[in-house]
Amino acid sequence: MPESQAWLAAVRSSHDRLTALVAGLSPDQVTAPSYASEWTLAQVLSHLGSQAELFWLLLDAGLSGGPAPGQATMLTIWQRWDALPPEAQVTTSVDANERLVRRLEKLDATLATAFRVSAFGRELDFVGLLGARLSEHAVHTWDVAVALDPEAVLAADAAALLVDYLPEMAARVGKPAARPATLSVSTTHPERRFTLSTGGVRLEPRTDAVTGGSLRLPAEALFRLVYGRLDPIHTPPLQLDSATVTLDDLRSIFPGF
Repeated sequence: MPESQAWLAAVRSSHDRLTALVAGLSPDQVTAPSYASEWTLAQVLSHLGSQAELFWLLLDAGLSGGPAPGQATMLTIWQRWDALPPEAQVTTSVDANERLVRRLEKLDATLATAFRVSAFGRELDFVGLLGARLSEHAVHTWDVAVALDPEAVLAADAAALLVDYLPEMAARVGKPAARPATLSVSTTHPERRFTLSTGGVRLEPRTDAVTGGSLRLPAEALFRLVYGRLDPIHTPPLQLDSATVTLDDLRSIFPGF
């Protein structure tokens, strides 16, 4: 299963990266603000730890044919994690994520092929589950990384995989612009070509549609734009050529979530 192996490797890399980032942080550091404005570093780890438990239950459901965990189960897990002291949120999250990653890595290929679960408003196969976990883990790892190093960027292996999932995410989270426009969007590392329509909001593989300008930027920056994390301080060099659309316009279309 070469496709799932690439996703598994990126999930493992993201976990190892976050583990290294938080290793040895002081009590003051773990209670400092993360990029996610309402969360400290410890609370970001708490979120990822609680989600590791939920993804474990999703894995159980997809392998057994049972239902995904419901709201009551999720609420109980979140409350338990919220009650942990900050330093425990960090260490327990690292442990919970390590257990999940090891289980994913050891899953029998035949079982992985048959895996199906209804979650996040859609049907997920095993690669879909890995993609959902990677997108969440990678973006919150950046939330921690950039709080410690303002020059941090999204991990390259995650960006290379997740860039092709951005059309689905953009349609789900985008806020239609007051003055609709269409842009040609191209990325580097890896190279991709899209058309962005700001009225509907749609980000589609490059079509022959007539556009009113162009945007060229690294794939990791496009990911952060869609996820509401491309503020002026954390915007790399890019090329925006449009008489009607500004970078601030694009930021307002993708305000974050």
